Amino acid sequence: MLTKTSLSAVRASVFLGLNSSAQPWSPRAMAEHLGESPTYLAKVVRHLVRAGILRAHRGVAGGVSLKRSPGEISLRMIVEACQGTILGDFCSDAADLSQTCAFHRAGVELHDAMVGVLSRWTLADFLNQPAPSAEIAGQVQCWLSPCPRISSHASTLPNRGRPAKGATSPEPSGSSRPRRSHPETRPADPQRIF
Repeated sequence: MLTKTSLSAVRASVFLGLNSSAQPWSPRAMAEHLGESPTYLAKVVRHLVRAGILRAHRGVAGGVSLKRSPGEISLRMIVEACQGTILGDFCSDAADLSQTCAFHRAGVELHDAMVGVLSRWTLADFLNQPAPSAEIAGQVQCWLSPCPRISSHASTLPNRGRPAKGATSPEPSGSSRPRRSHPETRPADPQRIF
């Protein structure tokens, strides 16, 4: 139901909510922390900016930040920014559902349930519990993890996450942070699909 783009948009929004500060985050710095492709995350961020969920900041220290409070950003807004308006997949509109076929009524009910759930959950809900509880953290696979809280991202500004000239990197050159696997490469868990 949710595309890779929508999942990346949710993760980016949660990251910004957990790490809000006076300075905006560059998509490249966010991608490094989330284990995402910088190019792909920049595309995802553009969808969120166009939808009015994120604010774009220009200039040397530019990037993105949340444009609205987390309680005003619904999961539906994020999904529709990436996938378009959620449309019903049933026969055709009818004023009296009792006159339609059973498949049409099932389709309307499914559409209403999906829109209701996506509208009810907000970014604030995800920020209240961005990871599984400690008791089950190692037992379940979480789509939001890792979504780290960063104490300061001053090192990513204004040089956009690159070490300053003459500075040494704490990691040996050539090493990289392990990439997070994308949803298409993960085994499906039928209990988690809604």
